[in-house]
Amino acid sequence: MKIRNRFNAEVRAAVGSALAELGWQDEEFQTEASDMADLAVPCFAMAKTRRLPPKEIAARIADKVTVGGTVAAVEAVNGYLNFTIDPAMLVESTLTEIVERGDDYGSLPAKGIKINVEHTSTNPTGPIHVGRARNPIIGDTLSRCLARCGYEVETEYYVNDVGKQVVILTWGIDNIPDGEVERKEERDKPDHRLVANYRHANRMMEEDEDVRERISEMLRRFEAGDAEVIGSVRRTTELMLDGLKETLSEINVVLDRYTWESDFIADGSARDVVERLKTSEYAGQADDGAWYLDLESFGIRGKNTKFTFTRSDGTTLYTTRDLAYHLDKFRRADEAVNVLGEDQKLGSKQLCSALQILGSEKMPDPMFYSFVSLPEGKMSTRRGVVVYLDDLIDEAVSRAYDEIRKRRSDLPEERMRGIARQIGIGAIRYNIVRVSPDKQLVFRWEDALNFDGNSGPYLQYVHARACSMLRKAGEYNHDCDPGMLTDEYEIRLVRALAGFEEALYRAGEQRKVNTIPAYGHEVASAFNQFYAAVPVLAAGENRDARLTLVECTRTVLKNVLDCLGMEAPEEM
Repeated sequence: MKIRNRFNAEVRAAVGSALAELGWQDEEFQTEASDMADLAVPCFAMAKTRRLPPKEIAARIADKVTVGGTVAAVEAVNGYLNFTIDPAMLVESTLTEIVERGDDYGSLPAKGIKINVEHTSTNPTGPIHVGRARNPIIGDTLSRCLARCGYEVETEYYVNDVGKQVVILTWGIDNIPDGEVERKEERDKPDHRLVANYRHANRMMEEDEDVRERISEMLRRFEAGDAEVIGSVRRTTELMLDGLKETLSEINVVLDRYTWESDFIADGSARDVVERLKTSEYAGQADDGAWYLDLESFGIRGKNTKFTFTRSDGTTLYTTRDLAYHLDKFRRADEAVNVLGEDQKLGSKQLCSALQILGSEKMPDPMFYSFVSLPEGKMSTRRGVVVYLDDLIDEAVSRAYDEIRKRRSDLPEERMRGIARQIGIGAIRYNIVRVSPDKQLVFRWEDALNFDGNSGPYLQYVHARACSMLRKAGEYNHDCDPGMLTDEYEIRLVRALAGFEEALYRAGEQRKVNTIPAYGHEVASAFNQFYAAVPVLAAGENRDARLTLVECTRTVLKNVLDCLGMEAPEEM
């Protein structure tokens, strides 16, 4: 990392000096990553002011650049300045830093900035389904990357324990005899078992006016702050959360904080938001008595211009309580990221507009994702309507076990099942994160469990291979001498290892979490090419240096797997 930072600084200094020599010192320029070089400077923006073709501009600057330090060469190619780092300096600096820092390699110093990442926050009225599986996995991966970028990260689940759905569920649990509920072989988890009570109560409410009125009365009492009703709903929600937490734990997701929506009714902060919004110049009242904000001047038009923040009877809405929640969140954190489904784009924009009206200087940074789907007929479910994340986990582990049994029948049964769980969970997490969040994702088993392609098992397998090589090697001394590592495949692998900090920056600071699996695949592929090109265990005088390179690769892959929330198996 240090060598790449120094290289970037020296490239900028060299280009700046060349521009000054040409009398172009006022020109601004950017450096960028490139497949053609270690660092590139595009010259197209200068073409307008210089009134010269980009190719000629690049050639003139290259002619004035002084090569030295970490910069080994510069070449003008099709309007770009392509810079090459000194390979000997790259090898020595990168390997030394990895050996010294180990599991901390790639991490940045503490920034002293608290960042809140809210993710998952699924309604506690049933299990997490596959369509929403992207939320906890993206949120957890982002949080891990932000922590390595130097932030103090707190992950948070906003528990929706207010509203009609959770009240219907609570009424169903409290009032429908268990023998009357059709459970359809639900698995023995509260979120699976109790969702049947919700379905039954919902049907009763639709068919029976008396039931509908009793549920409405329960909802009114809840909104009015009735301690008995709030307590009953809280107990139901906690039961459901126990099941959801179990599912999240299976995919290595643990949240730091659970914040309850009902708290903002109980402590009066939602009501305070209402009173503050009523005094706004944007506030208005409908004929039925409901209050709203007119958000047309904030760029929201059409039927969504009016943002309602109370019902006609004056009770608060989810949107109102969400405002109180965010004001509370900003008292606890310097920055906030909300991981949201793409169907929440309008709601997020309305929320930010209302926060602006309330005078908030902070705004949440929304990170939207498209939903996950499964190919038709590729996976069955007993429910016939929806596939739950629990089903996906079971299927992944089962399929991974079949692969392990075919490949490693020599392993004890318990060990095979342990590895299968590591691979199955890793396959889900990797396959969901590898696609940019804003793009649709169809989850295919042939992609997720491919041991030879861009997949979690491939990354884990390469890590296990590096571990196996080091076990077989026995004792060796760390050797970071660049004179011992001059083969093109060795240099290519070191270049990949040196790119970890940049990948972390893009994943964390730029919210592009899909760069981490892409980077891991790049390192794994470079390692396999190195492994195939040169001997390691029987490398003579190069043995220690090549084993050091293997160890450094293992370290980086382990750190990448940790960012992805995946286990790093030492054998497969």
